[in-house]
Amino acid sequence: MHTIEERGFYLPAARGELFCVLRLPRGNVRGAVLAYPPFAEELNKCRRMMALAAHAMAEQGWAVLQVDLFGTGDAEGDFGEADWAGWLDDLSCARQWLKAHHPGPQWAWAVRAGALLAADALHADAAHDGLLLWQPQLSGKTLLGQFLRLKIAASLGLGEADRIDARAVRQALMEGQAQEIAGYLLNSAMAAGLEAAAFDLPSGWSAPVRWLEVGRAIAPASATAIERLRARGVAVDAAVVEGPSFWQTVEVEVAPALIAAGCHLEGAGTCAAA
Repeated sequence: MHTIEERGFYLPAARGELFCVLRLPRGNVRGAVLAYPPFAEELNKCRRMMALAAHAMAEQGWAVLQVDLFGTGDAEGDFGEADWAGWLDDLSCARQWLKAHHPGPQWAWAVRAGALLAADALHADAAHDGLLLWQPQLSGKTLLGQFLRLKIAASLGLGEADRIDARAVRQALMEGQAQEIAGYLLNSAMAAGLEAAAFDLPSGWSAPVRWLEVGRAIAPASATAIERLRARGVAVDAAVVEGPSFWQTVEVEVAPALIAAGCHLEGAGTCAAA
């Protein structure tokens, strides 16, 4: 096993500095992995799992970069000022930095809504050597609807006159009125970008895809997307592992089997979960 180096730094980007954590072996680096993060509170739920997995990948010789995008974590800005296009610019900046400092095979690692960000990013620049997906969300419109329902659910304990209508919330967003939802200020630009996002890979994509989900079986929507990609000739290696739904559990949970399975990048072998 390699000895791991871990360091944090700020990366200048268009709208402000992004906080980054880089994990890499103290030795030969076989390639690089850029993490595409989940959305809103799911990012907080996933941080522990992603940190453990990044450490495990680094033990196998990969340089792994995690980035707090504008308005999230320790990056500059507030969530309510962020938008989808800006996040894509942030990830492009991080991708360029990672490739310049750690050449070799370049993998995109997308967790939950990170799959939507990765899909948009790959359409803009498909120069990647592989894609690792963890429990990917495939429809930004569906995700937005689920997020808006958190606001509606929070209003159910109020009086009839104070209860919130889903259509009214969506209409207000489309008219440019930001909405506070579960502690996050969602602006209309972010909502529009999210609603338009959908998972697909660019025409001609030939790099391998490692698709991993937690549970008893691949979700029906995922199975449909996988078959569609395979019909186009995309090599999709799909697997299901046991473990909790760590992205939505009340307490922070860990799925060691997912960490181990997620390290199979170009024959990287099985990583031990920390």
